[in-house]
Amino acid sequence: MIINMDHLNVIPFDNINMGSEDDPNTALHLEHHQPHNLDFDFDYPNNNNDDDLLEPTSLSDPNLDPYEGMEFDSEQSARIFYNSYARRVGFSTRVSVYQRSRRDGSIICRQIVCSREGFRREGNENRSKRQRTVTRVGCKAQMTVKKQSSGKWAVTKLVEDHNHELVPPDKVHSLRSHRHVSGSARSLIDTLQAAGMGPSGVMSVLIRESGGINNVGFTKVDCQNYMSTSRQRTLGPGGQAVFDYLKQMQAEDPGFFYAVQGDFENSTGNVFWADANARMNYSFFGDTITFDTTYRTNRYRVPFAPFTGWNHHGQPLLFGCALLLNESESSFVWLFQTWLAAMSGHHPISITTDQDRIIRAAVSQAFPGTRLRFCKWNVFREAQEKLSHEYHSHPTFEPEFHRCINMAESIDEFESCWESLLQRFDLSDNEWLQSMYNARQQWVPVYLQDTFFGEMSILQGSDSINSYFDGYINASTNIHNLIKQYEKAMVIRHEKEVKADYDTLNSPPVLKTPSPMEKQAANLYTRRIFMKFQEELVETLAYLATVVDDIGSAITYRVAKFGEDHKVHHVRFNAFEKRASCSCQMFEFSGIICRHILAVFRVKNVLTLPSNYILKRWTRNAKSGVVLDEHSLGLPCNTQESLAARSENLRLEAIKYVEEGAESEHIYNVAMDALHEAIRKVAAAKRCGSALVQTTVVNGSQQLQSYSLDEDGKIQELTAELEQASQQCEAYRTKLLCVMKDMEEWKLRISVKVQNVRLKMKD
Repeated sequence: MIINMDHLNVIPFDNINMGSEDDPNTALHLEHHQPHNLDFDFDYPNNNNDDDLLEPTSLSDPNLDPYEGMEFDSEQSARIFYNSYARRVGFSTRVSVYQRSRRDGSIICRQIVCSREGFRREGNENRSKRQRTVTRVGCKAQMTVKKQSSGKWAVTKLVEDHNHELVPPDKVHSLRSHRHVSGSARSLIDTLQAAGMGPSGVMSVLIRESGGINNVGFTKVDCQNYMSTSRQRTLGPGGQAVFDYLKQMQAEDPGFFYAVQGDFENSTGNVFWADANARMNYSFFGDTITFDTTYRTNRYRVPFAPFTGWNHHGQPLLFGCALLLNESESSFVWLFQTWLAAMSGHHPISITTDQDRIIRAAVSQAFPGTRLRFCKWNVFREAQEKLSHEYHSHPTFEPEFHRCINMAESIDEFESCWESLLQRFDLSDNEWLQSMYNARQQWVPVYLQDTFFGEMSILQGSDSINSYFDGYINASTNIHNLIKQYEKAMVIRHEKEVKADYDTLNSPPVLKTPSPMEKQAANLYTRRIFMKFQEELVETLAYLATVVDDIGSAITYRVAKFGEDHKVHHVRFNAFEKRASCSCQMFEFSGIICRHILAVFRVKNVLTLPSNYILKRWTRNAKSGVVLDEHSLGLPCNTQESLAARSENLRLEAIKYVEEGAESEHIYNVAMDALHEAIRKVAAAKRCGSALVQTTVVNGSQQLQSYSLDEDGKIQELTAELEQASQQCEAYRTKLLCVMKDMEEWKLRISVKVQNVRLKMKD
């Protein structure tokens, strides 16, 4: 059953330090739990930090007990960790009070409590004939996390003691926060339900397939609820608001794309949309994508699935969104093919998504040449269900399992560690582990390091899905609030990218070495990417590169850190081509050259980065040039760039113009005159009129209508204006050269005067 959080009352909580009402930048919100709806708990989505690339969360730390000061990449990571801890200890969790920022409305503080916290309100007993079980006993156990200035979430308060008995390991699967109908289970239930099987029969199959009721992950009641609601999956009344929004956006922006599969009028069809910015960004950063299926593994009120990636600052980037009311294989194939059409048919190098069989089949059909990776967070989550007995019986199993997956630096090391793990815990016959081992090339990091995924470390992997909407769209978001939260996230993300652009251009990084390569990289990369490169460069000072094979055109080096000879990497270097390949394959995986190759470059006196090791997508000029196919985008074929491209180019040029124009008062005046002249010309061009264009995409079909008035006359008029503008630009250039010449002469005169004064002083 899904609870409507909008109707929950608010009551005060004791001893909660959640900020002050006097602080204009924070707002306190309390979620109260009414008697008939406070027994539910959340399953926590797999989201990562707003700005950071995927980094290791505390879930991978062998110390699985929470403590004050413990940090997480996101609020969701904190929820996931605390719920995992609760499962191991024997209690259920739910979210309680939270605090929002008044600046952007995002959540900056969250309290996660034991589900038996608080007490039920009295006075409602007569409303129901059935006497309800007492589940609230005022338990004080809780963990409060608060967002830090670094973007991390830290534990600021922790209460570990419970005032009630804890649930034994063989019963913990019945607790609400540890129950959910996973995506794979949904697919199987849908298939069995379509064949006419009832809830009891479906549960029997699930128990048999899972190896016992403890491994199913939910109860028969959950199965019945899902089978009941699956018959009525529609967007409801709010669906029309979504369609109206999409039509409005398309009317305002010719680059806006949307498509509908199924019943458009009755709000029962799948929907996909992508605005011009998303499509333009894909042309620059579409090498790796994530299809976020968080809604399938949690009790989301809307089946919202975004396509995301990384921009040149390592920030999450949006490539389109979908509302999926039908989860059949053909629906996912339709979605992927529609998305691909909106992106000009350019296939990504890699895609990260759910390991569900249906999604895997759809990906193989729509993206035959794309490398598929399973979200590692989903794998670990499923492991908690399938290996619950081992998790409870052997407290060291979980950290050792994570270490085997995350820390192996070679295939041989992983294979040896995996085999040892199975033998020590007697799991050689476990069917789920065997199935995941058979699919290891699609989720174990060491097998994926030869493919680009845009992450800064192979070991970081996909511990959680790259969620663009973390903090904006979650399990409690309904269809009526979806568009509002969607637009809010878009605005905040854009502001963060603009700030990162500004910081890159106006905050030169501190160089740590006299290396020309470091200076070169500082001028090429964005600030965040340069910091990662600088880290690798500085580390080379502790690495030794020794020749082990000098036969033929390539030389093989043995590279190891001083004092760590057991951790060796091998680099093959072609001096003629200045090309190198390392066994760690960090460059192939992340697009940033590793410390091992840089150590060899240092030995061979390669003082600057060869061009083949500078990935444009990580540079300041990543968005320079337009690579979109305007015809396939459905944009006017007589325009050189789309609206998004023109806006982006103007923004970048404006930033440079401001910097150069403010250097001195004289240059400032020249720049202002040129700007005023440009404004006049833009106004004149707007008065001449422009082409009217409208693009419509419904059910995959596309229509393009373009209108123009007096084209020949306009061409002549614009040609004349262009010639006049060119002449004025030449005049401005001449004036600017004269000004610079005058400044040089003025500097020379001052220099001569200074020399004369010095001579006189000596006399």
